Amino acid sequence: MTMNKDDLISAVEEYRATVYRVAYGYTGNFEDSEDICQDVFLKLFESGKAFKDGEHMKAWLIRVTINAAKSLLRQSWRVKREGALPDDTPYYDDVADRELYDCVMRLPEKYRAVVYLYYYEDYPVAKVAKILGISQSAVSTRLGRAREMLEKTYAKGEIRHERECQENL
Repeated sequence: MTMNKDDLISAVEEYRATVYRVAYGYTGNFEDSEDICQDVFLKLFESGKAFKDGEHMKAWLIRVTINAAKSLLRQSWRVKREGALPDDTPYYDDVADRELYDCVMRLPEKYRAVVYLYYYEDYPVAKVAKILGISQSAVSTRLGRAREMLEKTYAKGEIRHERECQENL
């Protein structure tokens, strides 16, 4: 069974922001994240995979996105570039939300993945562990350490300047 055009359009509309944010979390680059989004949805279209429900598809897309991002980062020709969300990004219209997301994305990779899946995608610890292929205790430990790192970035619940976010991580 292959996915038809309408199914693909629905999947892109529903999960594009999630796929983009996961890719950006790994690459830190707008252009690379857009390329990964295209590749992931192409893989979805070509996979012919049948999903039990939307959550199953979402988990599959996140796993494929993580794999694609890691693959891109391993390529020897890739030159690390500083990436930033453009001012007109559709993903976070609110400046505070964007700044918080940017601070989370500056966490070391193993911490930002669990934070993103747990807080942004609302997955329980067990599901995060399954998606990332680590133990539940590792997820809990990483969440705790990430919270400690992020606490250095905030004062009285207010987001500090982005430069301070970078300096504290």
